[in-house]
Amino acid sequence: MKILVPVDGSDNALRAVEHVVKNIAALKERPQMLLINVQWNVATGNVKLFINQKTIDDYYREQGLAALQSARAVLDAAALPYQYHISIGTPAEAIVQYANEQGIDQIVMGRQGQGGLQALLLGSVVNKVLHLASCPVTLIK
Repeated sequence: MKILVPVDGSDNALRAVEHVVKNIAALKERPQMLLINVQWNVATGNVKLFINQKTIDDYYREQGLAALQSARAVLDAAALPYQYHISIGTPAEAIVQYANEQGIDQIVMGRQGQGGLQALLLGSVVNKVLHLASCPVTLIK
């Protein structure tokens, strides 16, 4: 079984990782854990005229690793092997594309609990993943 946990560095995402770790004993076999962080594409328009591609790639890697740090620490402490991937693009589409490419059996992700405009914007990633994913999606509160 392959489980994908999208991680954006938020407490909600960390709760999703902790949920998988806590409930892993209930599974018949130890799952293959995959983490994904999606960085918004900042190199649009004329940005590449002023910043070289290596600097942009370094920025994506640095920001992605920072967002993944807490989730990786939880999995390391639980001695669970995992893989991680940093993608660039629109979060929901990148998550679903990676899930399809990797043959993911389940996506476990944090549910946004904020209200107002922030929930409308941030929660849209969760809603899009729910609508686009071809595998089960578990939301963790």
